[in-house]
Amino acid sequence: QVQLVESGGGLVQAGGSLRVSCTASGRTSSTLVMAWFRQVPGKERESVAAISRSGGNTFYADSVKGRFTISRDNAKNTVYLQMNSLKPEDTAVYYCAARLNLGASLNPQLYNYWGQGTQVTVSS
Repeated sequence: QVQLVESGGGLVQAGGSLRVSCTASGRTSSTLVMAWFRQVPGKERESVAAISRSGGNTFYADSVKGRFTISRDNAKNTVYLQMNSLKPEDTAVYYCAARLNLGASLNPQLYNYWGQGTQVTVSS
């Protein structure tokens, strides 16, 4: 079983930056494909970014491309999402997700393990 714990959310002004983290336990993180998704109440979960097991391949939703960067430190079993040039429309609960030994994907249905989420609020 894999447990995921997010941290680092908060309130930031538009144009600012924030980094959220997700630490995995229960499995060596190098076996996990990791991703970030986000959700606003009443709306469908939205893909944000995904990263391969080695960190060599990354994928981004068009809405965050050029502003967000996903990275990982397998020695710390942690994946990061650096968010720059934040906009009010980035406000959401951000969820970390993982799946075992497969390729990275932005499809949330392919992920088996989910964290509890961390709130990111961008004020205008």
